Amino acid sequence: MKLSAPIYHLKRSAKRLAREEGIELHVALDRIASGEGFKSWSLLATKYQSSSSASKLYAGLKNGDMMLIGARPAQGKTLLALEIAVEAVKSGKRGMFFTLEYTEGEVLERLSSLGIEPSRLGAGFEFDCSDGICADHIISKARSAPTGTVIVIDYLQLLDQKREHPPLAEQVEALKSFAEKSGVAVVFISQIARSYDPSGKRSPDLSDVRLPNPLDLALFTKTHFLSNGPAHMSAAS
Repeated sequence: MKLSAPIYHLKRSAKRLAREEGIELHVALDRIASGEGFKSWSLLATKYQSSSSASKLYAGLKNGDMMLIGARPAQGKTLLALEIAVEAVKSGKRGMFFTLEYTEGEVLERLSSLGIEPSRLGAGFEFDCSDGICADHIISKARSAPTGTVIVIDYLQLLDQKREHPPLAEQVEALKSFAEKSGVAVVFISQIARSYDPSGKRSPDLSDVRLPNPLDLALFTKTHFLSNGPAHMSAAS
């Protein structure tokens, strides 16, 4: 499914259209959907959900996996990872979203932009926006999480932000050990170095991950990279 813009951008356009023309939001949404070749917004949203990368990525996750999702800014990596956590909830598992980037209000807004009503996720979905997020904090919060839980960390490089926290390598190793022992899957959102040149390489890879401090990238079992072109996903090597 190819849209002219990410679905959350289309929803923003509909909200702006509703304000500018004084029409109901559902009318504006249908008009935007029509421009994408759909008779209604509900049809567009249904088609999007069925073709979503998130559902495919979630289906490929195994207990104990360590997935890295990397992209330059504004490519939708955080929303994709958030969707994966939601997919876990839809499948009867638990989703946990730890973010050092978003506020609580912004997390709720992102969920809404994806067409997800946070209240309907119930106790199966939990998010944490506290400043003290690090491996120890995450493990403490997820210690009782059942097997199959998906933990999303937004984002990898920010774990290395505070001097009082252990080095990034130690934190990722601790999270990997926890994932393997508890049967959870951990999804890390990652920045890509500014040196990455899309004109020379269609999609980033592990060599393009921005690492302010050393980290063994072999700790990740799966990778998924986004760019302006088709996404590249694979088992980490």
